[in-house]
Amino acid sequence: MAVVRPFKGIRPGEGYAEEVIALPYDVMNRAEAKSMASEKPNSFLHISRSEIDLSDEVDAYDRAVYEKAKSNMEEFLKKGVLVQDEEPKLYVYSEIMDGRRQTGIVGCVSVDDYNNNVIKKHEFTRVEKEIDRINHFDVCDANTEPVFLTYRENRKLSAIIEGYVANNEPVYDLVAEDGITHQLWKIDDVDIINAIVRLFDEIPALYIADGHHRTASACKISEKRRAENPGYSGDEEFNYFMAAIFPNTELKIFDYNRVVKDLNGNTKEEFLNKIEKAGFAVAIKGEKEYYPKEKHEFSMYLEGSWYSLKAKKNIIPDNIIGSLDVSILQENLLSPILGIEDPRTDKRIDFVGGIRGLKELEKRAESDMKLGIAVYPVDVNDLLLVSDNDLVMPPKSTWFEPKLGSGLFAHKL
Repeated sequence: MAVVRPFKGIRPGEGYAEEVIALPYDVMNRAEAKSMASEKPNSFLHISRSEIDLSDEVDAYDRAVYEKAKSNMEEFLKKGVLVQDEEPKLYVYSEIMDGRRQTGIVGCVSVDDYNNNVIKKHEFTRVEKEIDRINHFDVCDANTEPVFLTYRENRKLSAIIEGYVANNEPVYDLVAEDGITHQLWKIDDVDIINAIVRLFDEIPALYIADGHHRTASACKISEKRRAENPGYSGDEEFNYFMAAIFPNTELKIFDYNRVVKDLNGNTKEEFLNKIEKAGFAVAIKGEKEYYPKEKHEFSMYLEGSWYSLKAKKNIIPDNIIGSLDVSILQENLLSPILGIEDPRTDKRIDFVGGIRGLKELEKRAESDMKLGIAVYPVDVNDLLLVSDNDLVMPPKSTWFEPKLGSGLFAHKL
């Protein structure tokens, strides 16, 4: 059963939340982060992407970057830009995007639950990305950004959260620059905290929605701290990491689309013929943007026109991973026709989050790429099913929006 416990959150001081909040560290490059934090001395990017405060010649993974993050965090706390709650609390966190709200609990979850597969994963991680956050968390002595978890909804838990929101004023209620509304309530009532903890204890599993690298890094920091403290009791903060935990019923997965550099030596006519022979029903839709209407349908933009590609039954495997649309696309089109064997490493393919819209696919296909392919979004329940069976999603399968705000809470180790 899932362990969730309160913690002494580090969060923006009174009047600072709008200045502090930033996008997550991994959705922009160094130049973009520097631009976003320009003339914003209290932006959390000075902690999460502290290389922006150093010379461009300093490598983004140099030890000096992590030391700068630590000193910036200490300075924020000294000035009151960030404050730490004196008592352990749970927090209710709500985001509103395009009229859709998702509300969950921010607390700490157990490293042992991750190691014992109570916290389930659906993605492989890359060592080089883990090392960055390991160093960042270790030097800062904090989880500076939460992991995004989900669970199968528990109505008793939802009722408590809804009741608390209805009867209490949020500590923060702000609209960020990207138009997302962020609201945060701190739960001071010990009885309510205990009730939430007990209900999570009835939930058999939590699932990583977004943040596999942050999770793996937090757990490796815990291993390091345990080795450094052989007499640890298990109650120390380094045995836990911070998470924002939402019920599956409130989440939305967007499509994660593909753009490809060339047709692998094929003419347009040869390419379309090969798609038909590979097991897709191809229909031209014209110049107007066309979005896939259902599972196993794709839309493709090529040389000014949109096409519908519907996978025929004979190429839809009867297994969990193979029947995912990203798998069908990879196994029947990207690999055999376009020669893209490993989408993780092939430089001829790139990925575009569905939040960018079909216009972005058109733009890319008419500039640095040749064609764009839109994929029908993965269902949240498919993600849970994959995780329950200890399987791994194909790369770039899911894109969650809205992203969690960065800087609204941190967890001291």
